[in-house]
Amino acid sequence: MIATAPSEVLISIQEETSKPFTLEDFIANPPQDMEWVDGELIEKTGMTAKHSAAQSNIVTQWNIYSAANEPGGKAMTELVCRTLKQGRRPDVSYLPPNLYPEVMQLDASPQSPPLIAEIASPTDYAEELFAKAIEYLESGCEEVWLVFPLAKLIMVKTIEQSWQVYSSGQTIATQKVLTGFSIAIDQLFA
Repeated sequence: MIATAPSEVLISIQEETSKPFTLEDFIANPPQDMEWVDGELIEKTGMTAKHSAAQSNIVTQWNIYSAANEPGGKAMTELVCRTLKQGRRPDVSYLPPNLYPEVMQLDASPQSPPLIAEIASPTDYAEELFAKAIEYLESGCEEVWLVFPLAKLIMVKTIEQSWQVYSSGQTIATQKVLTGFSIAIDQLFA
């Protein structure tokens, strides 16, 4: 026998799902694997093994360097942050020692972290990635890395500098945050 929920429960569920999900709702209780973009929840999709490997390598390398040179700072994946108009989950974020404890108390960053890496997936559109990078920079981020695992290419942008491109055979270095960090592109994509 199939049981159905009482009508008052169904009405309550229907009312709950018809309420708009605001940016404040997203920041307070972000659904897994979702971003809040232009008033809608958008699922982050298209991540591949190469995407995951690049994400893992960046987090590991930033954390190793931070532990030795900037104790108390932390690189992490999928940290919920608020930009000027959206709720995002950058693939990799770095919080320096002065911000890490504050953000951990809030469970989300009230602005874009100072150093972000967004890793391109096969389903991403270039225009959207570049727009997202500018969005981060306009909301407190100081440096953005756009990472293209298939091409083994990283593009870096700061507010003051135009895009810099790094590819196989070159060494990439942070520009503004986690100062002094550098790594060979080939090592990062190994």
